[in-house]
Amino acid sequence: MADEEVATKGPESDAQGSVVAGDTSAQKGPSMGVYITKPSDYPHLPSKLLLFLTSGTGIHSKNNQLQADKYASEGFVVVMPDQFAGDSLQNTATDPTAAPDANPSMIEKVKMGFADTAKSFMIDMWLARQTPEKVLPLLHKVIEGAKDEFADAVANGDGIYAVGYCFGGKYVLLLGSELPDTVAKGQTEKDEEQGVVKSGPQIKAGAIAHGTMITKEDIESLKVPVTMACTENDPLFPDDIRAEGQKYLVDHDVPHEIQVFPGVPHGQHQDLSTSIQTSTNTLPGFAVIGEYEDAKIKDAQKAAFEQMLSWLKSH
Repeated sequence: MADEEVATKGPESDAQGSVVAGDTSAQKGPSMGVYITKPSDYPHLPSKLLLFLTSGTGIHSKNNQLQADKYASEGFVVVMPDQFAGDSLQNTATDPTAAPDANPSMIEKVKMGFADTAKSFMIDMWLARQTPEKVLPLLHKVIEGAKDEFADAVANGDGIYAVGYCFGGKYVLLLGSELPDTVAKGQTEKDEEQGVVKSGPQIKAGAIAHGTMITKEDIESLKVPVTMACTENDPLFPDDIRAEGQKYLVDHDVPHEIQVFPGVPHGQHQDLSTSIQTSTNTLPGFAVIGEYEDAKIKDAQKAAFEQMLSWLKSH
């Protein structure tokens, strides 16, 4: 499992080496890596399989590794794939040891403005590359491989469970949906002669925290039980989209649970490995392990984990 002492040193942008050994392993599939963490008593005692989909910081983030390890300690074999195929959104802090200037000059303010604009542009470009046509085929390969390698865990849980944070939240919903076969396979065009063939869902139940880029259609396609830990007034998962989605789930008897945490940010926390508080656009969000100074965020992180864990265990 990830070493918590190591995780407190060195920024996420430096965490690009191979995954540490121990109860975890780095496994290379076609064009992607996978972080795997298991209960200490597995396979001697039965476990369930959990697919862990990260925020844009990816599988080499110590925060994400430690979060995956927490689920493993609760009895899940956790498979955390590199759904970005090596193209994760790296932390853009340029100097993790430098303290921010409390009274920057006008020139420094202008420089910071340009830097924020450039960062925002880079994030937009990155998001444009991460499409269902790219991501879903990678996830399906991982799922098929996990079904073979951890068949006992899949059988014990009568299926695959999934958690998703930030970017990964949307894909938990998609994997829990019945989608046109072309979408499920990442194709942009369908064979007109075959008509619309649907497949899925690929998971038994899902849990998401501070989802990003979720649409009303993503929720309306959902076929499996889901719990959502959300932030209030979140521009990345707007309240109106969440409300419309919840109405659909109620009207169609889809088991669900939605908890809104007021006063916590979507994606701004102190990384375990740096003292810099980084932009909301580059970090996983309040529900992922981190060094939080605000007691409200600490409490929300704990509550969100308990919410998601309880849902998975009860479904």
